[in-house]
Amino acid sequence: MAISFSETGDQLIRLSVFLNSVVLFFLHACSAPQASAQATHSLRPTPNTTAWVYRGARAAPVRRAKFGDTTQTPDWCKPLPRPEYKSLERVAISDPWFEVYKVAPDTFAIYEPHQAEEVISYLILGKEKALLFDTGMGISDIRKLVSGLTALPVIVLNSHTHNDHVSGNWQFETIYSMDTDFSRQNAKGSTADAQEELAPGQICGELPKGFNAKTYRTKPWNITKYVQDGDKLDLGGRTLEIISTPGHTPDAICLFDRANGLLFTGDTYYPATIWLYRPETEFDAYANSIARLAALAPQVKVVIGSHNIPVAPPSVLPQLVAAFADLRADKATCKPDSPGKKRCQVHDFTFLLASAP
Repeated sequence: MAISFSETGDQLIRLSVFLNSVVLFFLHACSAPQASAQATHSLRPTPNTTAWVYRGARAAPVRRAKFGDTTQTPDWCKPLPRPEYKSLERVAISDPWFEVYKVAPDTFAIYEPHQAEEVISYLILGKEKALLFDTGMGISDIRKLVSGLTALPVIVLNSHTHNDHVSGNWQFETIYSMDTDFSRQNAKGSTADAQEELAPGQICGELPKGFNAKTYRTKPWNITKYVQDGDKLDLGGRTLEIISTPGHTPDAICLFDRANGLLFTGDTYYPATIWLYRPETEFDAYANSIARLAALAPQVKVVIGSHNIPVAPPSVLPQLVAAFADLRADKATCKPDSPGKKRCQVHDFTFLLASAP
């Protein structure tokens, strides 16, 4: 079949455009900055999956970090937002640092998706009082956020006193605490741990307007009442039981809303790499604590952890016990991580541990 000059010219033009696009693509690929090396603690596998996910910000759209290395987007930002959040009811708020989701009636997950800890605090409402289980990073105004969600008087109780769970404590008047030296020491505040949260690669998106990164620290707070294992907190028509679960830290606790089958597990369990490498961590205590939680599994409808994803099925509790037992029996696959740490995988769980000197 004969081809007209016009048809041939069109084909040549299309070919020229295609070749130009290919050249531009390769020029861009060669000149693009390489992805920055991430702190290895941000890489976390989700239980019951074979794919890796990242403990990091859930930002949409992803923007370049405004602190530290401003030329690259942290790797943990790229595969987010997490698909698990699509099944939860999102609550409209005005502060872009936080995202709020309803995980159960009168139960709100306060998620901080722009920092690599990806910490989650919980606002639990009764008819007369509210309990705030952790206060997060202290990077934005969690008290203002909570005031927009409830007019009830608020009690703060921390799952434990690592900086990423207590840095908003200073904004509240009523703060309950476990009666431990570890809690009292951390209530004095600190700077070093807080500053590490702003290191290059730790922020995805913009820090809040007016936030001063250079002076950022965990401010001290006043403990107003000590609580202990077995105490019951009456919020008015809703009771929360305190379960002492030392191991991750000496002051670690869980909360059990027995009537509604909600178990708030703090950092004793969350659906990502479980950190057990710090000097205050104690393996025997942790083993006893998770065994105690596993015994509650038949009464639990939802496990609610404090990082990454707010909800998990109760079946993870006995599975965690078995995985940790195998870890201690040297049945895990371990690889070196950042200096002084190793990452160990067993069954569907991953643990970050201190490596031998």
